[in-house]
Amino acid sequence: MSAAGSAAASAAGSAAASAAQGAVDRHHILTVLVENKAGVLARVAGLFSRRSYNIFSLAVAPTEDDRFSRITIVVDVESAPLEQVINQLDKLVNVVAISELAAASAVQRELLLATVAAAPAERSQVIQLVGVFGGEVVDVGADRLTVMVAGPPDKLDGFEGLLETYEVLDLQRTGRVALRKIDVPPLSRNRLVAAGLWEAR
Repeated sequence: MSAAGSAAASAAGSAAASAAQGAVDRHHILTVLVENKAGVLARVAGLFSRRSYNIFSLAVAPTEDDRFSRITIVVDVESAPLEQVINQLDKLVNVVAISELAAASAVQRELLLATVAAAPAERSQVIQLVGVFGGEVVDVGADRLTVMVAGPPDKLDGFEGLLETYEVLDLQRTGRVALRKIDVPPLSRNRLVAAGLWEAR
């Protein structure tokens, strides 16, 4: 790796660690299983709006059973007590189940797309930064690139911070999705790591 790449990697680690530390206790993750019917998402969002609960991010998609959808909501704890949020959600007719996921016991992922102004002289630098974060270039123009990075939210926070060095023309994040971590005994985990089937989450 070049000196620029090493510097980018070091900065990436520092930025991600700083972002993670700032958000450790601020957010709660709720996964809400709802009936897959028209208007349900609007009712959930309306509840948060009426009660002045602050939604940090929200992602929704059908589950493996097309009768239901799963909504992943990241709630800012400073805007409302968690118990109050859950009680209000539970009153909605179309809500089937609600689960809270602690950050330490959840696998969290998010996707970021960004279009960056990149003249020929700095294009290689942008591509190298994207590579450090395990991302890829998904679209190319004469003077700009669209890049994609997926991973834990703190990783994307770090990438977004470093991307500010360049002219960001457009940026979109999906909001996080999360599932409970699989409980794997330490011995089995070590074997999975050795086989390349396990990574730090």
